[in-house]
Amino acid sequence: MRITQYTDYGLRVLIYLGLHRQEITPMPAIANHYGISSNHLMKVTQQLAKLGYVESTRGRTGGLRLIRDPEEINIGKVVREMEPMDIVECFSADGHCVIEPHCQLKGILGRALRAFIRELEQHTLAELITNRQELDLLFAKAGADDSR
Repeated sequence: MRITQYTDYGLRVLIYLGLHRQEITPMPAIANHYGISSNHLMKVTQQLAKLGYVESTRGRTGGLRLIRDPEEINIGKVVREMEPMDIVECFSADGHCVIEPHCQLKGILGRALRAFIRELEQHTLAELITNRQELDLLFAKAGADDSR
């Protein structure tokens, strides 16, 4: 299974904000630490705000902050909310395949997708940030590399 870059970025934002719970973090800072485009992150963070995971404030002192406890943020739920789950054409409402009425693949892929999501549902954001010191060091190094 592979998740989209959009969902990947959403999870990365949650990890970063989970590590920096006491701060309001400007979105460009997150983008710089990960080495990704602020434009890409803008849409992602808007979705995270709409879903109730983050709060976004505007202005000079604005930025993002996590508004839920990391223990309450289920990774499987985040992925389901952000990721298109129609991994093949026949999963979508308007999809069409000539062999769909007798295809065995759709059932196999459906079970695999459910198993994938079930595994993700066993984990929370809190688990992804238990190695706080190591992650902070990596973010600090990434920030130092960007300033050169």
